[in-house]
Amino acid sequence: MVEDRTTDGKRIAQLLSSEVSSREDSGLDALEVVNADPDVEGSADGELAYEVAFTDSDDVLAEVYVHDDRVRVEFRDRVDAAAETAEDVGLRVRPKAVRPPRTLVFVEDGAEVKRATDVFVAVL
Repeated sequence: MVEDRTTDGKRIAQLLSSEVSSREDSGLDALEVVNADPDVEGSADGELAYEVAFTDSDDVLAEVYVHDDRVRVEFRDRVDAAAETAEDVGLRVRPKAVRPPRTLVFVEDGAEVKRATDVFVAVL
């Protein structure tokens, strides 16, 4: 039996966008996908696909970057909660040493999108 895995960065970003923007449970209705680039293509360094912002303000919670084979979510707010939850759900995570600090969460398979959504829920 062959296992199909979604490892295309652009497709993973689309799946994550759909989860964040269409689910209204767990407080996700407080978030919206903004500044989306529908023509974005993955690259080794990652290209900005969209931002996830709070619906009641202009504050951006996270930026989503498309790589060839994965997605990188850069949490700009509530970075400690994002790091702890991502680690708890088994996603690869690391800090980004910038001012203000950020947390990077890597989504490397379409099957990890639900876990990445759990991270967004945890930081609300």
